[in-house]
Parts: sequence; C-alpha cells; structure tokens
Amino acid sequence: MEFRFSAAGDSSILMELDVGIDEVTNKRIINLSNLIANEAEEGFGEVIIGYRSLLVQYNPLRLSYRQAIEKLKRLEITKDNSCYEKRRHIEIPVLYGGEQGPDLESVAIHNNLSPKEVISIHSGACYLVYFLGFTPGYPFMGGMSKRIATPRLESPRISIPPGSVGIANNQTGIYPVESPGGWRLIGQTPIRLYDSQANQPFLLHAGNNVTFKEIQIDEFKEIKKQVEYGDYIPMIKVENNNSIGTSSKRGGINNF
Repeated sequence: MEFRFSAAGDSSILMELDVGIDEVTNKRIINLSNLIANEAEEGFGEVIIGYRSLLVQYNPLRLSYRQAIEKLKRLEITKDNSCYEKRRHIEIPVLYGGEQGPDLESVAIHNNLSPKEVISIHSGACYLVYFLGFTPGYPFMGGMSKRIATPRLESPRISIPPGSVGIANNQTGIYPVESPGGWRLIGQTPIRLYDSQANQPFLLHAGNNVTFKEIQIDEFKEIKKQVEYGDYIPMIKVENNNSIGTSSKRGGINNF
C-alpha cells in the first residue's frame, strides 16, 4: 500500500495510508518519520506522527511541493529498522479506583464486570504507543481488551489531574498534564510523563510498549514523593532484557 499525498497549508504535506491501525503500520510510520527527521539539511522540518499518517513540514524556499513529494517517495522505499532494534518497555505504576479512578465502577458496570476484574484486565495487557498528541506527551495506546471497552463520557470534565489513566472506547491513555478530557478515569500514576525542564521532556514515545502495575495508596504516596525530589527512576527494559535508565534531576524522567 502506497502513501497518499496532499498539501496541508503552504509548507506541509500530509501522507496517509488506507490501511488498518496495527503494529505493522505503526512500525512503517515510525521508521519513515525517523528517516525524514534526518533530512533537515535537505529542507525537511518537524514530522508529526498519526495512527496511519505523517504530517511533514518542509521549507518551500528550498523545496517545491513536487520536489518534497519526490524526496519523500524515495525515503519511503528505504528500509530502516533501527528504531525497533531495541524497543523500550515501560512499566507504569497505577493506583486504581477511589478518588484517583472515579469511573472505575462505571466501566465495570458497563462491561458486566467487577472493579477488580477491570483492574486485572487493564493491568494484564501490553500496550503499544501509536503516537503522542492532544496535550504534550499524551500517549494514544492500542492493545486494550474489548472486555473493558467503554464509551467516552457524554460531558467531558473541565479539569483532569496529571497522571490520570483513562479509557475511551477500545483505547487507554494517560493525561500527562492537567487538562479537560472526556475519557473515563480508572486510576492515576504518580510518575510524570512530561517535564518541560528535562533534557528529554517525554517519558513515552511512539513505538514504546507499556504495561501497568497496580499499586496501593502507600506505594502511590512514596513514589510521588520520590518523583517530587527527582529520585524516582521508572522501570524500563529493552528487547534484549537489559534494564536502562539514567535519572534526570526533575521528575524521574530519564535521558533516553
């Protein structure tokens, strides 16, 4: 399947695939985005990843629209699996239910499950981060079981605390910063996904795998305290099972 190209303003090109949303497509999108990002000297700028699309900025003073498309087509046939040689697996601790997860009960009722079953299903899966969007560092993740799929809230909340873990239809995500939102909140993580002052401000990236670990209130408070002092290092592994992680000074977001 080839990309469909269309103009997006006077200095961007939208590349889209008419395929399903899956891991193979995600790999293709990420590989191409990395190749394009390395072509800054050729006139390309920021690359924004979607489920099955790329929004590519280019310098119209250096490249015409047609020239940019021809370069993108040549890059698209280049094979580059380097970004998947060491896929990162991040474990996210979550306190489920209560004040941190006010919609856990409604998710359970909607799916004819108990809250404990919802927690077990949600924390028992491995999720793929397809892309970041909505707010800085917000991960849109696939891989959630249909058994706990639940529609968005009819009326979005005006303010959602950072770290809140939500469900919307067959997706799950984490709110990195305080923001409005309509996803159903089932828990909260005490760790930071976004820190504007860190060398690497985002904890998660497209192509990462994420698992959730249930924690209790005492552990939640302890981790939150460590995060505030910059002493917390998330549990991160790569495909070869070697642990990685060098703590940054703020929020425990690592330098990756």
